[in-house]
Amino acid sequence: MSEEKFQDKYRIPSARARWHSYDGGAYFITICTKDMEHYLGEIVDYKMILSDIGKYANAQFENITEHYQYAEIPLWIVMPNHIHAIVIIRNNDDAAHSRDVARNCRDVARNISTTTKNEHMSSISPKRNTLSVVVRGVKSSITKFAKEQSFSFAWQPLYFDHIIRDSNEMNLIAEYIENNIAQWDIDKNE
Repeated sequence: MSEEKFQDKYRIPSARARWHSYDGGAYFITICTKDMEHYLGEIVDYKMILSDIGKYANAQFENITEHYQYAEIPLWIVMPNHIHAIVIIRNNDDAAHSRDVARNCRDVARNISTTTKNEHMSSISPKRNTLSVVVRGVKSSITKFAKEQSFSFAWQPLYFDHIIRDSNEMNLIAEYIENNIAQWDIDKNE
């Protein structure tokens, strides 16, 4: 596998399933803070006490459909150093005809033709109406809030996802999310 570069910088390869488009389905995601720092709050006596950043993050997940009409998050938990969520992306037939995120980029590389650059950006950037757009938007919004409040804060660059294939998996994941606080002492460094 060759190393991919953009503007002479190495890219972190995607952990996403290459065979799946992420524009419809149910997903279990985990988003972690940089170095697993407890930016989002603390667990005290088996209760999650949210920091200001944690409260803002919780509100972003609660109101996700206001920003992404095709997304729903029926269950999530904000933990001290990560967030777990079940994200449902409704397949939108219009998405196939819509322009992807990369087509909206400004030309930043003068030595690459516009067409070539747009094709390259299109191949590496998240497509509209997909899971990655939702996660990127949420992470960006929380980061912006933290900066505006002058809080120290950073995310781990990537996020983890699992495609939920059936109701049995959905139930097991929901149970895991609901019991995450109770399990904190066992796996606080997950």
